[in-house]
Amino acid sequence: MGKPSGAVLSLGVAVALVAGVAMGSAGTNVMPVFIDDFAARDGLSGAGAGLVGAAQLTATAVVTLLLAARAARPGRVGMARLGLALTAFGSVWVAAADDPVTLLLTNLLLGGGLGVVYAAATAALAAVEDSDRASAVAVAGTVAVAALMIMAVPVANEQWEGAGFLVLAACCLPAWFLVSRLPERPTSATGAPAEARPGRPSAVLLIGTAVLWAVTQGTWAYASVLGREHTGMETSTVSVVLAVSSVVALAGAVAGAPAARRFGRLTSMVVFVVVEAVAMAVVVISDEPVLFTAAAVVWQACQLAVLVQMVAAAAVLDPSGRWVASLSGASALGTGAGPLAVGLLLDNAGAQVLGVAFAIGMVVASLPLLRMTTAADRGRADRGRQDGPVPTAARP
Repeated sequence: MGKPSGAVLSLGVAVALVAGVAMGSAGTNVMPVFIDDFAARDGLSGAGAGLVGAAQLTATAVVTLLLAARAARPGRVGMARLGLALTAFGSVWVAAADDPVTLLLTNLLLGGGLGVVYAAATAALAAVEDSDRASAVAVAGTVAVAALMIMAVPVANEQWEGAGFLVLAACCLPAWFLVSRLPERPTSATGAPAEARPGRPSAVLLIGTAVLWAVTQGTWAYASVLGREHTGMETSTVSVVLAVSSVVALAGAVAGAPAARRFGRLTSMVVFVVVEAVAMAVVVISDEPVLFTAAAVVWQACQLAVLVQMVAAAAVLDPSGRWVASLSGASALGTGAGPLAVGLLLDNAGAQVLGVAFAIGMVVASLPLLRMTTAADRGRADRGRQDGPVPTAARP
């Protein structure tokens, strides 16, 4: 059987992937400013705002997981467009909601729409021939789009309460056209759809992914608080540090693919995970502003590199995209639960103890991902031996 041939990462495909992944993860990436909007609504406390935000994130994660198998089949463009329509409708309804119950219900609908988009777009990453490069492009582009939305939503909310969700709804229109190039399943040398690896990711792998993202994203949610309380930096200074670290972290997304090619996927993944764990512990424990700043930058860069490697390895193991979509849903679930879990642990155990515990926990939670990475390397090597060298003329 010929080697499966995925889509070439053309400009149109890259834009489609960025549009889909960025929109599907918009709730997660822009949630800090959405929470401010919820908290400003009449009759909603700070805890209530957090509950509404958690409901939206949970809906996104659950829908992504439930639709992972569907996203592995043809029809991703239509699926993404259905999700965008639901997202636009839900966003307008959230903007107009005037009581806590309606706000909660509309956010469940909005989160579900985002989950439909996220499942389709993340599964499509596996259909690109160079999964490492596709993952890096999608992650980097999503970070850039999220930064623009984080700036635009508060500006809109200053004009009218809830208008930030109209910005999200407006973004669905161009995304509707941009996702038209989402790739479908890879094909074999004969032109037939490539055979996908049967089954779904193991529960251990999904739980490990969820825990990993709960620890990292939950701790990141408290990074500003840790910076102010431990280092004595002003709130504005900490915000600048975190913003700069988020932008510089794009280097991690770019470095992930070359590192995998040069040093091997497993070796590079282990290095990124260990360095990220140490850097995260330093952020939690450190009381030195310079050390806190440097650690925050390294932490975020390594986290994006791990994300790129995770998606690429899942794509190699399962070209249908089901594994990528499932792991994306698990990471979204962990992201939604992380702030609450980390907040409770910090309040009851303290930063000094949990800095070390979080680092160890992160390494342990990464073990299933490292095992998946090993399997991906083995699978790619086996396919290379079976297919033999590819003639120069056949290379894209």
